[in-house]
Amino acid sequence: QVQLVESGGGLVQPGDSLRLSCVASGFTGDAHVIGWFRQAPGKGRDWVSCIVGQGNLHYRDDVKGRFTISRDNAKNTVYLQMNSLQPEDTAVYYCAADRITGYGCYVGPNGSWGQGTQVTVSS
Repeated sequence: QVQLVESGGGLVQPGDSLRLSCVASGFTGDAHVIGWFRQAPGKGRDWVSCIVGQGNLHYRDDVKGRFTISRDNAKNTVYLQMNSLQPEDTAVYYCAADRITGYGCYVGPNGSWGQGTQVTVSS
């Protein structure tokens, strides 16, 4: 059982930056995917970015060049550095992890999810 705890959300203005953190525990050492999803008001849950296996990074097109995912193995923590934030980035951001399925950032029914952290970008 993998346990994930997100933090770092907040209220910022367009152009500002935030860094989200996800502290993970319970990994066995097997290959896995871990990353970030978001759910905007009135919309479904979408993938944002993830690290697959040894270190293959993936980003959705509308965050590429602005967001950076990274990992600190010593701290068992995954980060999402978010720069040049826009109102369209407003959402609850979730950390999630699962076994590798070959579907990139896909997290299935047996995956693990954090509680979410709110990011609001407003002027």
